[in-house]
Amino acid sequence: MDKINVELKQITRAESVEIDDQKVVYDSSVDHKGRVPLRSSTGVWKASLFIIAIEFSERLSYFGIATSLIIYLTKVIHQDLKTAAKSVNYWTGVTTSMPLLGGFLADAYLGRFTTVLLSSTIYFLGLLLLTMSRVVPSLKPCESNLCDEQRKVHEPIFFLAIYLISVGTGGHKPSLESFGADQFDDENPEERRKKMSFFNWWNFGLCCGLLLGVTLIVYVQEHVSWAMADVILTVVMASSIAIFYAGRSSYRYRKTTGSPFTPMLNVLVAAIRKRNLQLPSNPSHLHEVPKSETTQRRLLGHTKRLQFLDKAAILNQTQDSIEQQQNPWKLATVTNVEELKLIINMIPIWLTTLPFGICVAQAATFFIKQGLTMNRKIIHNFEISPASIYALTAVGMMISVTIYDKILVPVLRRTTGNERGISILQRIGIGMIFSVSTMIVAALVERKRLNLVHKNPLEGSSTMSVFWLAPQFLILGIGDGFAIVGLQEYFYDQVPDSMRSLGIALYLSVIGAANFISSLLITIVDHTTEKSGKSWFGKDLNSSRLDYFYWLLAIIATVNLCVYVIVARNYSYKNAHCKATMSVADCDDRDNHEAMV
Repeated sequence: MDKINVELKQITRAESVEIDDQKVVYDSSVDHKGRVPLRSSTGVWKASLFIIAIEFSERLSYFGIATSLIIYLTKVIHQDLKTAAKSVNYWTGVTTSMPLLGGFLADAYLGRFTTVLLSSTIYFLGLLLLTMSRVVPSLKPCESNLCDEQRKVHEPIFFLAIYLISVGTGGHKPSLESFGADQFDDENPEERRKKMSFFNWWNFGLCCGLLLGVTLIVYVQEHVSWAMADVILTVVMASSIAIFYAGRSSYRYRKTTGSPFTPMLNVLVAAIRKRNLQLPSNPSHLHEVPKSETTQRRLLGHTKRLQFLDKAAILNQTQDSIEQQQNPWKLATVTNVEELKLIINMIPIWLTTLPFGICVAQAATFFIKQGLTMNRKIIHNFEISPASIYALTAVGMMISVTIYDKILVPVLRRTTGNERGISILQRIGIGMIFSVSTMIVAALVERKRLNLVHKNPLEGSSTMSVFWLAPQFLILGIGDGFAIVGLQEYFYDQVPDSMRSLGIALYLSVIGAANFISSLLITIVDHTTEKSGKSWFGKDLNSSRLDYFYWLLAIIATVNLCVYVIVARNYSYKNAHCKATMSVADCDDRDNHEAMV
């Protein structure tokens, strides 16, 4: 009878938890007062809209600056083509590498909301300083190559301002995107599906900011003044910070848990200490915290790869097991071991996505510089800025994301049985195919432009419409809709739960490292081709051979794509267990979907 009563109590408790789970969120998040958040009043789209709003503002500012930066450096600061391209690549590289530091601080110590506020403030100060460098008379740029020493102060102030924006981006980008994804409960089937759409619509909002940045802001820069454009960006950023803060009561927050690297170091040390021990034949004999005792994160299932690390979770019977469990440097859990395996398994994926990032880097430098030499008239005497053609990348990405989310995913779900439609790595691979196509098209268009220059040196390519560049920008944007969104989802989803801001930073570091490699590649190609007769990179585009450079990138990206396919086919996705608050049916459904992805 007592046994029956116990079972009835357990059933009643389980039913109660399931009912409560529909009202509150049991994913270790809290509301703005530190309480368990209510599902009806926090998170999901009601919170994400505030977050997407500030992302729109940041992308408006970033692309308003980034796409016209090479023009500013060559026309206002008077750098030559190679130096300007390297300056842009260095700045973009720093901007997209700084999130590694910002993501770490957000995950370990500051929290994502605080990091976003702090970094947005730094971003605002950078914009303010940039505005001052173009408004204050003593800081204004020179109007010619001849410039007295006093007026040369503009250049260091200008670079200080844009690198201050880099620092702001370092905390803003990884924290904001992961904070937005945190608004969806992974353990709730309905919210989990919405979360898959979040990354698509996040990028849709991002593209809206990009679109206005490379059209409206660039138009103001060219036809009104650079200073007025900076004033607009500064005001918009200040307004968006206020909007973001106003939504604080609707957010779900995650508590910081300290450095995510410490448990991984624990695993490595414990595995080395136990390197001579024999692994048990049954993985269930390895040490793990019971599901009922963990509330801060999901437990991970054991995998057969990198078995040397499993030795960190062996219970050594010759020592006091209680003492071992209190010392993480001697005994690790299976979850901690698997988290280290996740990071190690990501390294080949990260490396094989770098050539994609190198192809993307060309759009903000050489593509735009090409547009400057071409006929940009649309109607009568109205000319578009060469930077505005970059808007086609956003258009391509918006079309790609919309079709993928609304048409392809529902069809593919029914066809493949996969909740995502196709796996994350398949989506990235499709985007990489588009990047190869972009370089091929870019090489063909540049060859046509150079032929016109050789036939008519006086007019050059000024008779060739700038819209000849449209296909390469559109194809690149469509590829971004697959690869960029896929990279964001991959690095957020596949990192340990305690490292999600750092995961977004890893995605951004692909673009950052690729920009540095692009600069290095330009230097290597320049020196190599110069020795053989004539450099591919002359003082201007007409004396350069960018078409050869684009063909080189297409070959590198193609070879890399073959390697990526091999790596992706052998990749093992994260195997996360469900929490006790989920129903058995939902848990089984989730495990099946994750197994198929």
